[in-house]
Amino acid sequence: MTRIRRCISALFVSVSVSAALAQDMVQPEELEQGFVIVVDDIARVATKERPMYLASNFGGWDPANHDYLMTPRSDGRWQIVFEHPRPDATLQFKFTLGSWDFVETDPDGNDIDNRTLPKVDRAALAGERPVFELRVPKFRNPSDIANERDSTEYRDWQVTGSLRRLQVSGGAGPAQGAMRDLLVWLPPEYDDASNADRRYPVLYLFDGQNLFASRKGGPKEWGVDETATRLIAAGEVEPLIVVGIPHAGAGRMSEYQPFDMGLRAEPGGQAFAQWFMGELKPRVERAFRVSPHREHTGIGGASLGGTIALYIAGENPEAFGLLLLESTAPLDRADNAEARDWLDDVRHWPIRTFVGVGGREFGEGEQAASRGKAFVEWSRGFSDHLSSTGEPGSVRFRLEPEAAHNEEAWAGRLPEALRFLYPARDE
Repeated sequence: MTRIRRCISALFVSVSVSAALAQDMVQPEELEQGFVIVVDDIARVATKERPMYLASNFGGWDPANHDYLMTPRSDGRWQIVFEHPRPDATLQFKFTLGSWDFVETDPDGNDIDNRTLPKVDRAALAGERPVFELRVPKFRNPSDIANERDSTEYRDWQVTGSLRRLQVSGGAGPAQGAMRDLLVWLPPEYDDASNADRRYPVLYLFDGQNLFASRKGGPKEWGVDETATRLIAAGEVEPLIVVGIPHAGAGRMSEYQPFDMGLRAEPGGQAFAQWFMGELKPRVERAFRVSPHREHTGIGGASLGGTIALYIAGENPEAFGLLLLESTAPLDRADNAEARDWLDDVRHWPIRTFVGVGGREFGEGEQAASRGKAFVEWSRGFSDHLSSTGEPGSVRFRLEPEAAHNEEAWAGRLPEALRFLYPARDE
């Protein structure tokens, strides 16, 4: 056995293989025994308080997915063990410190492409797990982020229409007392004097960082500004205000989890919902001309963002008449009796609900397909439940067989969702 060391940009990988010619080269994701990734944080900025995560297509590109939280080693490096194979699904990933604000970069601070792993010789491994040794030369650091926020984060975003910031304080879990900027998109002619007394429907969306523009180093965007502008101009939807609520970075899993869903994060969703209703929503209503009526007020999100939107809507039926759920994480995914009982106890759901999901949420591997199937089945089952209890036509369920769990899929279904939830009205 020899050690083969391969350099790919800033990526250094070592894995034990046979010195003989490889006869069975496969992707590590196909190995039944799994594999291990060990990372050397060259700058030594990752700590137990700010640990390292592997953000990937396997985890919905969540920068703080606790299923992909890395473990500190005694030698100062970090590791994660992939215990189960994911055939037919290639892992793409980057390392973060719990937020896209703290994503890895090259030595000069520039963004890097998504990482992938090289093929290995399955026969030479003899059932042992290969170990991939990687290096992270640098993470975007807090001072870089602070300077960028002060000068460019929202002011220089290339958006269609008018995007305003509204600062709020609070949240739940690790974000209690923290400050964050809501991103508020205003419809065309909002500031015209002729509309000074007009109030607009509103849609609150979670994971607000990804709605209007792509963040540096982060995932793609929903394109809410372009889509809403186009549909309003075409007379297909009524002018509306969209409020993007940025997640809390490393605290996202806590804030968006109303019940214990087996995500290794303390559920803080119920406290977050109280903060949303008691602080955030009234703050928006004071600052902008949003309609206070239930039939004009919507809430939504994707993945766990959809889960917390569902919970807030169910807890506050007098406030929300419209609901947008995309690739929503099953609320009772951990067979949680508390979540099931809560769903059974909700007696009043929104007037209209759009439910979207993809047939390839997490890829085609056996485990990935099983997880994706659970999302589809839950989305379809919840839609059927709403259809059986609500008015005819109150639910729109859309399954896209080839769509994945990402912003591109959610952006693609957004036009239909807006047409269904906010149809143009005769003046």
